Amino acid sequence: MASSDASAPRRIALVRLSHLGDVVLALPLFHALRERFPRAELAWVVQREFAPLVEPLPGLARTLRFDRRGGLRGWLELRRELSEFAPDLAVDAQGNLKSGFALACTGAARRVGLAREDWREPLGRFALTESAAPAAGEHAFERTLALARHFGASADPRRDPALSSSELRAGRERLREFELGRGDVILQLSPARDPRSWPLEHCAELLARLGGDGRRVLALSGPAEEREGAELRARSEQLAHVKHWVGQRGLRELAALLSVAADAGVLYAGGDTGPMHLAAACGLPVTVLCGPHSHLRTGPWPIAGSGAHRAVRAAAQPACAPCLARTCNHPQGPVCMREIAPEEVRMALASVRSA
Repeated sequence: MASSDASAPRRIALVRLSHLGDVVLALPLFHALRERFPRAELAWVVQREFAPLVEPLPGLARTLRFDRRGGLRGWLELRRELSEFAPDLAVDAQGNLKSGFALACTGAARRVGLAREDWREPLGRFALTESAAPAAGEHAFERTLALARHFGASADPRRDPALSSSELRAGRERLREFELGRGDVILQLSPARDPRSWPLEHCAELLARLGGDGRRVLALSGPAEEREGAELRARSEQLAHVKHWVGQRGLRELAALLSVAADAGVLYAGGDTGPMHLAAACGLPVTVLCGPHSHLRTGPWPIAGSGAHRAVRAAAQPACAPCLARTCNHPQGPVCMREIAPEEVRMALASVRSA
């Protein structure tokens, strides 16, 4: 819905600082604001490391990069840039104390955020002048939807990163290089120190089993899990059906590969990570490996089990799972991930192909 109201904002600041998965989940809000206020200049306030994903978005006038390690200097620099941009509408899609301070730094007369009950850190609400309706469910994406609907978005707003034709062309070239096609699998690794990570020996076993099913596999690792990617490559060098992209860098480059892979009928498997959310936003059927997290809160959207996405949990889970924690206090470590058997993941992927 386009706005012709003379009181429509001239400049809008969207605040969604982190993390990668949450920035991806905020893309529909960007698209909703762009559609609702097509004449407004739109800026995105985001942490420096995630800025490359949103900076090329068509219709985004500015990317205001926040340095979370910059201390007071980082805040003063952000305040200076926001003062120069001078938004008259600011929207907080994060809902914590840090984003509340960023919202206050905008100086906007109209400052919109999540409903009171949807804030993770309620003290951050001090900066609000207006709130959206409460989220309709517990999934993180429901909070984005509540904000998008506050500005008149449809029930199913656009979710993708709006890749250019040149980006998609490069993605198709990369897909041909990896020789992926219908029914093949992208397996995303995670750093071993993360309790949401699946053990590397399980990854290696899954690669072998998928080869027995006639599937080709791309084992994908980013900078944080580059060591794990190199080790898995060494373990599986005898598997002709497996290729590796070790230490992949470039969020838009990754999004392009995921988007063209979705068009080609490729499947995706991995833990609860930023790339998982990017894969879902790009249209890939996601099989998410669930341990300390809940797919009902932070899994792929639409919620796994309601469509093409699948959620896999260990047959025998510890009583503490899902704990929703980023550190594991179980005396035997993250058994909730370790007990997910490769055969269970293989069967989940098989069910996607037959769906």
